[in-house]
Amino acid sequence: MASIAVCPGSFDPVTYGHLDIIKRGAKVFDQIYVVVLNNSSKNPLFTAEERIHLIKEVTKHIPNVIVDEFAGLLVEYAKSVKANAIIRGLRAVSDFEYEMQITSMNRVLNEEIETFFIMTNNQYSFLSSSIVKEVAKYNGKISELVPPYVEKALHAKFYKHE
Repeated sequence: MASIAVCPGSFDPVTYGHLDIIKRGAKVFDQIYVVVLNNSSKNPLFTAEERIHLIKEVTKHIPNVIVDEFAGLLVEYAKSVKANAIIRGLRAVSDFEYEMQITSMNRVLNEEIETFFIMTNNQYSFLSSSIVKEVAKYNGKISELVPPYVEKALHAKFYKHE
């Protein structure tokens, strides 16, 4: 039986921290679905289609990664692609508290899907998409935070008329 995992997130935009988790998960699982959440309570900078495009571009060298999107319950999506695991990245203790609540709820909804936490590489422990967007907005240096393709996309969003 193939091991299939789902790695969900908003990925607005995808960062080197996200890529670290995706690459490490891809070494463990036969197939990973990197799925973009369509969360109506958030106001993303990039559309779902743009985020999917960015993720596909920066993961194209990882053969067992499939990029998709979903709205609704994560366990339902996982079940639909026959995933037996969810991968979540952790940066700090505060992440763990939130993720523990989500994981507990997911277990109530479907106890057959396990959640695996991957601790982020220390060099990315401070990194979030929100921080990247804030720095990019003021034309700060983000080349160590996101792949060049994502950096260009951020620059295009913030500096359309230059």
